[in-house]
Amino acid sequence: MTPSTLDQWLAHCAAMHPTEIDLSLERVVEVRARLGIEFKVPLITVAGTNGKGSTCAMLEAIALQAGYRVGLYAKPHLVHFEERCRVDGRMVDAAQLLPHFEAVEAARREITLSIFEFTTLAIVRLLSQAPLDLVILEVGLGGRFDAVNAFDADCAVITSIDLDHMEFLGPDRESIGREKAGIMRAGKPVVVSDPLPPRSVVDQAEQIGADLWLFGRDFNYAGDRQQWNWAGRERRYNGLAYPALRGANQLLNAAGALAAFEAMRSVLPITAQAVRNGFALVELPGRFQIVAGQPTLVLDVAHNPHSVAALAQNLDQMGFHPCTHAVFGAMRDKDVAAIIARMVPLVDSWHFTDLPLPRAARAQELAGIHATSGAKAPGPVTVQCHPDPQAALEAALAAADPADRIVVFGSFYTVGGVLKDGVPRLGARHVG
Repeated sequence: MTPSTLDQWLAHCAAMHPTEIDLSLERVVEVRARLGIEFKVPLITVAGTNGKGSTCAMLEAIALQAGYRVGLYAKPHLVHFEERCRVDGRMVDAAQLLPHFEAVEAARREITLSIFEFTTLAIVRLLSQAPLDLVILEVGLGGRFDAVNAFDADCAVITSIDLDHMEFLGPDRESIGREKAGIMRAGKPVVVSDPLPPRSVVDQAEQIGADLWLFGRDFNYAGDRQQWNWAGRERRYNGLAYPALRGANQLLNAAGALAAFEAMRSVLPITAQAVRNGFALVELPGRFQIVAGQPTLVLDVAHNPHSVAALAQNLDQMGFHPCTHAVFGAMRDKDVAAIIARMVPLVDSWHFTDLPLPRAARAQELAGIHATSGAKAPGPVTVQCHPDPQAALEAALAAADPADRIVVFGSFYTVGGVLKDGVPRLGARHVG
């Protein structure tokens, strides 16, 4: 029976291919050719370990403020699958996606596709047919064999590169950088916003003749507590307000976005006012998202040691809170020991949670890793385990005083689990 709803299509895709992750490109390229997907407008692809989502959001916000019609493919989603596809700044409806799922199904014939490959083709087909001026595609795992790499970018952006998905991408930054560098194209600009990129990235750009934009050489930023400045090869922006996205690494992401626009200036000119408005209005749920209330709620999808180090730095800069309650859930293949050890000095109360995936670590496993972490906590620490993120948040709230803070972090499923009914508005139940 042919699926008739988005949920049915996603279930169909999940059951089709033997593995969730299949690092090869031939099948996607073949189905793309059968579908005849082509882009007649500029295409930017964004790869990296951390900072991809923020960079995509900034590119989108600035381009929208410049008056361009923008399509964005971002992932993963927090609550609704449709979050992955945005047209003119708005999430598409499920009904808009259905004809494209049907088209991919008809075109693939004997070829099996992973759920990621199938859904990428469906979303990209929608974007290729929409009346747009710019399309931004966020790369998933790696770059070289990622389904997004079936499409030739006019500009590639590579954000920070760190250790994650090592079972697929290799054991060190050089190996991982080599995979990310696969999105480069000969003669096209590639913006690298990692301040210390692996040599493999630079070598690949030189080998294929890409136009390499390096942070610190081709573009950079400087700032104080009030404002910041950006300089590229020919353009400068002075007296910029900080982006609406909070966090220690957001200026690197912002600098990379501006470099991409300078590299594309002949086909996508933007004004200084569009830059200012875009940074002021950019939104991205779950990236050091602070929800006002009592206690303060912080949501962050930090789920590898590099992003958790940035989260810890951001928490240190928040000001004093008597007690920090952490809600944490993660996939078993993450470096959970390093993540927990980095957060232990900041956390007074841990609420570990199960997640609804077979590859997720159980709450009891996380508690066991915490018990053997060896890191020094700020004082007496409590540990509880919960069946889902919502139950963990409710328990943290029950234990919290109004002046405390609750930090929900880890997997997208952890943060998404507390956002499924909308952004929680907290009110402490007691005053200690």
